[in-house]
Amino acid sequence: MGADKALIRLEGRPLAARVARALAAAGAARVVAVGGDARALRAAGLEVVPDRAPGEGPLGGLVTALTAPWPGPGEGGAAARRPPPAGAVVLVVACDLVAPSADAFAATVAALLAAPGADAAVPVAGGRRQWLHAAWRAHAGPALARAFAAGERAVHAAVAAAGLRVVEPALDPAAVADADVPEALPPGARPAGGPRAGEGPAPGNR
Repeated sequence: MGADKALIRLEGRPLAARVARALAAAGAARVVAVGGDARALRAAGLEVVPDRAPGEGPLGGLVTALTAPWPGPGEGGAAARRPPPAGAVVLVVACDLVAPSADAFAATVAALLAAPGADAAVPVAGGRRQWLHAAWRAHAGPALARAFAAGERAVHAAVAAAGLRVVEPALDPAAVADADVPEALPPGARPAGGPRAGEGPAPGNR
C-alpha cells in the first residue's frame, strides 16, 4: 500500500477512525485499536491496546482483542480492569474497511445474540467467510489463545481446533470490502501526510 493502512485518510479521517465511528454508531460500549502506530492512532482519537504478538498475523490480534483487560461496572482506572466477562460479545473487524457499516456491524452482533449456542458469528459475503468482520463471545479467547500458543496462525484453523461453534449471517460484500492495494481505495484517499491514492508513496514510506 505504501503507507500504514489504518492511517490512510478518506473524507478527512483515517480509515481506522472511520471504522471506530461506525462501531460506536452500532452501539459498541468500547472501541479499541489493537496494535499499530499507537501515537498516531491516539492522535486520531482512538484507544490503543498493544498487540500481544505483533507481526504474527490476525489471529494474534484477535486473541488480544478477546482477552484484553476491560473496566468493570463503574470502574475507570486501568488498575481496576480485568478480562471481559465470559458472556460478553466482542466484534473484531479490520481497520481498512472502505465503507464501514454500522448496520452490518449491528447485524453481525445480532446474529450471535440470536444463537445462544454459538461462540462466533462469522458473516459470509461473496461466498466467503469474513473472519476479520466477526462477533465473538469473549469465552472463545482462551481457546483461541491455546491454539495460537500451539503454533496455529490461521483463524479458521484455530476455530476448528478449539471446537468453536459458528453461525454465518449473510452480508453485502460492500460492507466488508477492504483496501489491500491503492486501487481498492476510493478517489481522494491518501496516506497521512502523503499524496492521494494513485500518486505513489510519500517519500520514506514503504
